[in-house]
Amino acid sequence: MGPWWNHSTLGDFILLGIFSHNQTDLVLFSAILLVFTVAVAGNILLLFLIYSDAQLHTPMYFFLSHLSLMDLTLICTIVPKMADSFTHGRRSISFIGCGLQIGFFVTLVGSEGLLLGLMAYDRHVAINHPLRYHVLMSQRVCFQIVGSSWAFGTLDGLIQVVVAMTLPYCGSREVDHFFCEVLALSKLACADTSLFDTLLFYCCVFMLLLPFSIIVASYAKILRAVINMNSAQARQKALTTCSSHLAAVSLFYGAAMFIYLRPKRYRAPGHDKVVSLFYTILTPMLNPLIYSLRNREVMRALRKRLSHWITACQKVP
Repeated sequence: MGPWWNHSTLGDFILLGIFSHNQTDLVLFSAILLVFTVAVAGNILLLFLIYSDAQLHTPMYFFLSHLSLMDLTLICTIVPKMADSFTHGRRSISFIGCGLQIGFFVTLVGSEGLLLGLMAYDRHVAINHPLRYHVLMSQRVCFQIVGSSWAFGTLDGLIQVVVAMTLPYCGSREVDHFFCEVLALSKLACADTSLFDTLLFYCCVFMLLLPFSIIVASYAKILRAVINMNSAQARQKALTTCSSHLAAVSLFYGAAMFIYLRPKRYRAPGHDKVVSLFYTILTPMLNPLIYSLRNREVMRALRKRLSHWITACQKVP
């Protein structure tokens, strides 16, 4: 066998995608473009509001700003190539482009999974230890939480992209997915990938089950504290905040666990592609909507900013 950088390995891959060009798929693709537009606009707006409003400079919104940055980058990593493939028929992606897409995808999904888990811990501290909240969630701790999320996600991305890109690909170049997804790509390798599959499984166990365990433990304590609250208003506020977080967490982890933690014999490319839409496209749109429309502080900041813009426009002669 020749070196891993031979021509057969470095050739372009073909993304088979998820849509054909019938009328139904055209409607679905239009819906995805609408979701993409809402996701990009929503996350940019949320980032702007958080960094421009001093009252949103709290640990929860600091974490939320990084969640929005991850969602924005993730959806921009996936959808533009999908749109180009559908509208212009350019389904090929270069070897380097495929590697970059894998690296960004794994890094962002891994980082977001860890951050969602640590955000649950933040809510646990806020509700169960309100008087010590700003001590326990100091600026240093916040930077450590965000930094560790990005660091472990990046490490996971580097490991998977290096292994995936060093596998020999000497047969079919057709990736049965709408982006360069590691599981779909490894099926094309003309070598034994059992070790890689095992490595990938344990990476996913760490990156998914560890933060999910933190979430379960945190919300068990939160639920107990909320039930014991004397104030109905405080109970309602806590439930509203936490239910928003749980909605985002359920969609993200449910889809990711379905794909990466179920037994290999139950995997089907068609199912994987549909479920992947949830955490690559739908979740990045829903997160800013969940955290803004159901959050009084964000809505107050938005109304304040709109009022300033309207006043400024009225002063223009």
